[in-house]
Amino acid sequence: MHSHDHPHSGHHHDHTPKLDHLNAAFIWGIVLNSAFVIIEVIAGLISGSLALLTDAGHNLSDVASLALALLAFKLAKAKSNKNYTYGYKRSTIIVSFFNAVILVVAVGFIIYEAIMRFIHPEPIAGGTIAWVAFAGIAVNSFTAWLFVKDKDTDLNVKGAYLHMAVDAIVSLGVVISGLLIYFTGLAWIDSVVSIIIGIVILTGTWNLLKDSLRLEMDGVPKEMDLKEIKAELLKADGVVDVHHMHVWALSTTENALTAHLVISPKHINMFDDIKHDLRHRLEHLSISHSTFEPEFSNKKCKQPNC
Repeated sequence: MHSHDHPHSGHHHDHTPKLDHLNAAFIWGIVLNSAFVIIEVIAGLISGSLALLTDAGHNLSDVASLALALLAFKLAKAKSNKNYTYGYKRSTIIVSFFNAVILVVAVGFIIYEAIMRFIHPEPIAGGTIAWVAFAGIAVNSFTAWLFVKDKDTDLNVKGAYLHMAVDAIVSLGVVISGLLIYFTGLAWIDSVVSIIIGIVILTGTWNLLKDSLRLEMDGVPKEMDLKEIKAELLKADGVVDVHHMHVWALSTTENALTAHLVISPKHINMFDDIKHDLRHRLEHLSISHSTFEPEFSNKKCKQPNC
């Protein structure tokens, strides 16, 4: 006997912000950052600044990140069908993984080019770099502000907020680089800043790569604690033991669980009550989909790894 339990209206604690509420914020962020990327590329090519081109690449990844977060909210509303019974939620994990791979490769080229510039330095317009990067501080700070109010309600929104806040700091570094070049004429400073920015991007991207690969492989999401989850399941009246427990991500925002529950004989007729109790407990642990298979303590499980 199986029980495939999904939260229903009136029972599910939905911590996801309303799409309508955040839709404008994401669109503003995407438009502003896309325009700024174009400005940075043009200014970088004209001034010969690798730091500006590096930052443009980073800001392009911000656009992708914002678009991905917006996509995640939209896909959460998409209905499942006979071919995709969970809908299209998993696409957020796939896109996140490819985005991380592309960024890691791009950073490799950026650092290589910076090293080449060390060997063969070129004259750079420091003033142009400073002014463009200063505009970047304004764009990134404003975009971060758009997500301040909702940053603690959803991980995607918090990620967008932190990404923008860090980028504002990176842009400040480019401003300092431009001013130093303007006053000292030392072109190699641009390469140093490019490498530093590349390392900052790589640090964040490496975590994104590991986390998205983990979810791709149906690994336990890093914020999930299996011991805590099992302990919570055992708190329910009638649950004697838990085994064959599996936890994985359906998307970047939703998690699922399957488990065998050993039920005491006197609670055999209370399984519906038990599963409803467990469903509420799991919702508070960020698990929205759960499937339980009951077993009874007077019978032994015949499956391997029981």
